[in-house]
Amino acid sequence: QLVESGGDLVHPGGSLRLSCAVSEFNLDYYAIGWFRQAPGQEREGVSCISSGAVNIDYEISVKGRFTMSRDTTKNLVILQMNNLKPEDGGVYYCAAAPMLGICSAGSDAEYRFWGQGTQVTVSS
Repeated sequence: QLVESGGDLVHPGGSLRLSCAVSEFNLDYYAIGWFRQAPGQEREGVSCISSGAVNIDYEISVKGRFTMSRDTTKNLVILQMNNLKPEDGGVYYCAAAPMLGICSAGSDAEYRFWGQGTQVTVSS
């Protein structure tokens, strides 16, 4: 099970910290990805951390602003989002992919398990 939290309304330039609580998945054997979907748009990958944290990858528009991390003791995966822009808004989902040693932020085909999402709105 994956449960996202932390979504909110924030002004441009603000920050948010999204959490993905992971249960029944061992983060050493599952990659976790963050994805977002804005109204009327296709879902896009934002970032991912591979199983065993071998690599972390970011979509180019969020590089330098977003940081993904994990806490295996708490089974949490965090997405720290800084300097938010209106185009960062949407529903953010975390998802799990089994045994993905190297992940790519732009790919979602490998993800089998999805959370329900948390809403992020960036507006003045």
